[in-house]
Formats: sequence, structure tokens, C-alpha cells
Amino acid sequence: MVWLIDILWVLAGVVTLYFGAEWLVTGSSRLAVRVGISPLVVGLTVVAFGTSSPEFFVCVSAALKGHGDFAVGNAVGSNIANAGLILASAAIITPLVVHVAVLKRDVPLLVLVSLGFVALIWDNEINRIEGAFLFASLVWYTVHCVRASRRERASREVLAEYADLTSPEDAKKSSLTVLLLLILAGLVTLYFGALWLQKGGVGLATRMGVPEAIISLTLIAVGTSLPELAASLMAAFRREADIAVGNVIGSNLFNLLGAMGLSAMVKPLTVMEISRVDLWMMVGITTLLVVLMGRRRRLDRIEGVLLLLVYLGYCIYLGVARMPHAG
Repeated sequence: MVWLIDILWVLAGVVTLYFGAEWLVTGSSRLAVRVGISPLVVGLTVVAFGTSSPEFFVCVSAALKGHGDFAVGNAVGSNIANAGLILASAAIITPLVVHVAVLKRDVPLLVLVSLGFVALIWDNEINRIEGAFLFASLVWYTVHCVRASRRERASREVLAEYADLTSPEDAKKSSLTVLLLLILAGLVTLYFGALWLQKGGVGLATRMGVPEAIISLTLIAVGTSLPELAASLMAAFRREADIAVGNVIGSNLFNLLGAMGLSAMVKPLTVMEISRVDLWMMVGITTLLVVLMGRRRRLDRIEGVLLLLVYLGYCIYLGVARMPHAG
């Protein structure tokens, strides 16, 4: 019966996080449309933040309660799932043409940030100063993206690209008060969803004798990545490659710079169960993504299948080699 309660907490947390992220993304993206930010930047910033907000809230909540492995495992696991499960699935649905700006700026930056994060956590701790550095880097990146976008002319053609995310006409008609309330409702919902998901996840890990890191790298990571999955798959079905790719790349940057940075600022993160394999897996699958996308500025179905197989292989490794019974 106690197991069932933990499972219900996890399910309630996942569902609540999903709806909270949906409200946050809808309200934020409509605000972005009103000020004329380009679709690519919306994917890299507004949508990325909105869909990464579950990881953000879960990581901070876990850090406050001293669950460093849970917080770091969620961020690292989400980044691995975003590349190996979500972007791979989107590419399998429809080949994704990659914007040249992503290849030249955002993807290399993600590899650099991933390597930097590994270097910071190599001593099994991220202190407040390191967290502040990560968070400041996120602020710089966001400001840079928005400034670059505002230099583009907000033409009717550019605004039309928002149609798959939100109708420009509807956005312009939306009341500013309503949009702000929608964003606030999303944030509040995300807060409670994060608490419930973490409560159920830690409870399951304790009762099953499974390390927190394994639960957070898999079950919790995929659960908090559901908004990214929904946003990217919907964009893929509608052939909006900029939104699909920008969402994943931006979300991974937000996870490492924002979620980890703020979590460490709130309370230094100490990890014991996150292995070097997990960290290098994150760097490796990100690098593989760069190589595959850089070949022809696109991600084809076969390459999507390859990424998915790499992710499934990692999950099998966690289940076979890292579970307590593996000895």
C-alpha cells in the first residue's frame, strides 16, 4: 500500500508538471510574439525555459532537502534523454533541418557547457560560487539571444512561423493580465508538481533499495522531460525544425546553467552516486549530436534511430551494471 502511495505521488507530480509547463509555455510564448522575437530564439529561450521548468523546480527542491544526487541526476539524466530520446524521436518522425545559427553558436556552446559542468563537479561538489557562475552564464546567453533576435525585422513572414506554437493573432488579442496570470498559474503548478514528484521518487528509491541517482537519471529525468517531449514531437509533426531543435538545445543549456546554477546557489550540491560514466555519457551523446547534425545541417531518421539506440543502451547499462544486485 505504501508503494502505491509513492507511485501515485510520482504520477500526480508528472501530470501536474506537464500542465504547469503547458500554461507557462503558452503564456510566455504569446508574450514573446507580442514583442516580435524570432521562432528560433523562442525555442532556445522561452520554450526551453518553460519546458525545462520541471527540472528547474525539482532540482531546487531536491537541493533544499539535501538530495544532491537526486538534483544532479535529474539534470544530467534529462540532458541525456533530451538528446537520445526526445530529439531522436522527433527526427524519426520527420528529418530535422538544423538552422545554421544553431550549428555555429548554440550546439558548440552546449558541448562547452557540458564539459565545463563535468569539470566543476569532478570533485563531487558544486559550491555557491560555481553555481553563481553557471547562473550568470545563463543570464548572459539569454540576453545575447534576445538582443540578436531583436535585430531581426519582425515581418509578417517571421511572425507567421509562430503559427505552430501559438497564433500571432490570438497572441496580440490576449490580455496582458490574462497572460501574466497564466504564467503565474504555471509556475505555482510546477512548484507543487516538483514537490510531489520528488516525494514519490525518493520514496520509491528508498523502499526499493535503488540508489537515488538511478531513479533520478531515468524515471524522474524522463518524467520532467515530458514537456520537452510534447513540444518537440508536436513541432516535428508540424515540420517546425527550429522549435524542435531549439527547444532541446535550449533546454539542455537551461538544465546545466539554470537548474544546477540556482540549486547550488541555494545550497551547495554534494554528489556521491553520480558516476563518471553518467557525466561522460551526457558529454558523449551531446558531441554525437553535434557530429550528426553538422554533417549535412540536418538530422535524418537513421541518425535519430542511432541516437535512440545509444540512449536505450545506456538505460540497459544502468539496469544491469548499476543496480544493487549487480554486485
